[in-house]
Amino acid sequence: MTAAAPVGVGAKRGLLVLGALGAVAAVTLAGGVRYGLLLAIGLGIGFVLEGLRFGFAGPWRAMILRREPAGLLAQLLAIALVAIVAFPMLSTHGAELSGAQAPIGFAMVGGAFVFGAAMQIVLGCGSGTLVNAGSGNPVSLLALPFFCIGSFFGALNLVWWTDLGSLPILVLHGTFGLAVTLGLLALVAVVALAVAAPGTRRVPARLIVAAALLAALALANLAVAGQPWGVVYGLGLWVAKGATALGADLSGSAFWSAPGNAARVGQSVLTDITSLTNFGIIGGAFLIAAWKRGGLSQPLPKLPARAWIATVVAGLLLGYSSRLAFGCNVGAFFSGISTGSLHGWAWFVAGFAGSMVGVRLRPLLGLEGRA
Repeated sequence: MTAAAPVGVGAKRGLLVLGALGAVAAVTLAGGVRYGLLLAIGLGIGFVLEGLRFGFAGPWRAMILRREPAGLLAQLLAIALVAIVAFPMLSTHGAELSGAQAPIGFAMVGGAFVFGAAMQIVLGCGSGTLVNAGSGNPVSLLALPFFCIGSFFGALNLVWWTDLGSLPILVLHGTFGLAVTLGLLALVAVVALAVAAPGTRRVPARLIVAAALLAALALANLAVAGQPWGVVYGLGLWVAKGATALGADLSGSAFWSAPGNAARVGQSVLTDITSLTNFGIIGGAFLIAAWKRGGLSQPLPKLPARAWIATVVAGLLLGYSSRLAFGCNVGAFFSGISTGSLHGWAWFVAGFAGSMVGVRLRPLLGLEGRA
């Protein structure tokens, strides 16, 4: 019995690897090499986020509550690494590649603030919710479908919100833009180190490796997809597809009836760029969790009813607000800043302010038991 146990574990792990390779091969056969690569990139992102415990919501919480900057510094490092390569790529291949560009406006700033608060309630941003759901976290499994629904309805109402007023799209370009971006990232790092609690200024090697790997994968996504890594669009698209399958008419929506979006609603989800990386993130987190634990069984947390209701509401707000803010920590903060869009910086300020509110709300909602 003792000798057979390792064999069983090895066989299960072998099946996990074969399953991942089979999924990439199936998507490649169905849609082409480009789409198979995007799924593989998503799997890699899921491996890094779950396997090396790299996240966005958790490090912001650690900085706000305990003045521990390591996770935030790792985020800034990853963004800087992407920017160093992405700025020249966008300058020389502007016809094939696009940055994560969006205008700064009332809806964008307000959406980022609400998103920051909501992500601290469920302890998961866009990518974090996907990772946590993939690894079997019950709270994220409940929040994810409502995140998707919120993203769909946020897109339905997006034009109304953006009509409240916004600036033109402001983008930093070229060597000067890169220098400004790296300077601002360094400034944030200096501030984080200045306010850090004693003994917390060292960034673990794990997070440095994770930042480098995540940057490489984000750049691979830019090269293969032609656009930066994003999360939110795919979530709303899944609901739009479901709604049309049930007979809903989206022709009255300025967002979903736009030619590009209408085409994606009618096409296979296996040829949608953001959906594939989202599927990969979920799958990558699942593989790492199953590899480590041998399964996904996590005990259902003993939370009061108001905590579960708060999870549903926070999930809806995550989706709705991120659509108004033109992305989450990934599509707006990470990809926006690393490709020169100033809305990424506005998102960061508003989202961090919202997180400061969110971490205070958790005890009131009965979720403080979650670490």
